[in-house]
Amino acid sequence: MNHILRPLLLLAAILTLTLPASAQTLDTVRERGFLICGSSNSLAGFAQQDVDGRWSGFDVDLCRALAAGIFGNPDLIEFRSYRGEARFAPLQTGAVDVLMRNGAWTAGRDSKFGARYVVPSFFDGQAFLVPQSLGVVSAYELDNVTICVADRSGELAALDEFFFSNQTSFTEVVYEEESDLAVAYRSGLCQVVSASGRQLQAIRRELTDPSQHRILPERITKEAIGPVVRDDDIAWFEIVRWTVFTLIAAEEAGVTSLNIDSLTAARSPVIRRLLGVEGDYGSGLGLRATFMTDAIRAVGNYSELYDRHFGPQTGAAMLRGQNALYSNGGLLYSPPIM
Repeated sequence: MNHILRPLLLLAAILTLTLPASAQTLDTVRERGFLICGSSNSLAGFAQQDVDGRWSGFDVDLCRALAAGIFGNPDLIEFRSYRGEARFAPLQTGAVDVLMRNGAWTAGRDSKFGARYVVPSFFDGQAFLVPQSLGVVSAYELDNVTICVADRSGELAALDEFFFSNQTSFTEVVYEEESDLAVAYRSGLCQVVSASGRQLQAIRRELTDPSQHRILPERITKEAIGPVVRDDDIAWFEIVRWTVFTLIAAEEAGVTSLNIDSLTAARSPVIRRLLGVEGDYGSGLGLRATFMTDAIRAVGNYSELYDRHFGPQTGAAMLRGQNALYSNGGLLYSPPIM
C-alpha cells in the first residue's frame, strides 16, 4: 500500500508545485474586492492627487482600465505611492498587485527584484528643456550652454557622449534631486535642463508660461516605461499585458470611449473581437468576454489617454513621437486579437 501511496503523494506534490500561479493574484484581488495599484507619489501627467484626494494621470488610467477589466468598475481601486527603488518591496510582499509607475525597464530591475516588466506603455528618453528665447529647435543646435542635470552617472554620461559626438560643448550644473532642477531653471541658474522627457514635461507645466519653453524632440537615451508585476504569476502578467494591448488595439481600430456602444453591430471582425461580440478572449485570462470593452469604456483608447494627459488642453502639450502608432511612425502596436 505504501509503495502505491508514496508515488501518488509525490505526484500530487509535483502537480501542486507546477500548477500555474494563474489565479493567485486575480483571486486575491477579487476576494479583496478592489485592485491595489502602486504609483508615483507625484508626477504631473502620470500620477497626481488633487486637494480632494482624487488621483489622475496616464498611469492612473492604466490602473483604472485594469480594474474595469476585472470588475467592470474602474473605481474599485486603491492607489499607494512610492519613490525610487523602494517601490519594488511592496510588489514583492504583495502589498500592491501591480506597479503602474514611470520607472524605466532595465536589465537590473527586470532581474533582481523578483519583478517582471510587462510591456512598454510609454517610450521616453533623456531630453532637453529650453526657453524659446534660446532660439533652438533641435538638440543638435545646442552649443556652449549651461545645463542643469541630476546627479546620476547615466545622465551625465549621456550628456558627455552626446556633446562629444556632436563636437559641441556644455557646462553642467549638477543637483542631487530632480526636484531641484525646476527651481534652478526657473531661477535662471542654467539655460537648459536635461532629464527624462516625462520629468521635463512635469517641470514645463509648472512654469508661469509653458508656451515660452519647449522640450526639444530628440531623445539621447532610450527608455521603455510600463507596468511591473511579480515574476511568479504568468496569468496575472497576461491580464495586465492584454489590458495595455487592448487600449492600443482600440486606437488602431478606431474604437473610442465615445463610439464603443454604437459599434456592437459593426461588421469588422477586428472590432467584433475587440468588443467581445465575436470570440471569447476573456475566459482564457479568467475574465469576462467583455473585459476589453469594459477597459475601453472606462478610460478610452491609447490616443484618448495620451491626449487627456499630454495633449493641448494641458497647456504643455507633448508630441507623441515614439508613442504614436507604428503606422504613424511610432513604436506602438498590438499583437492581433484572434
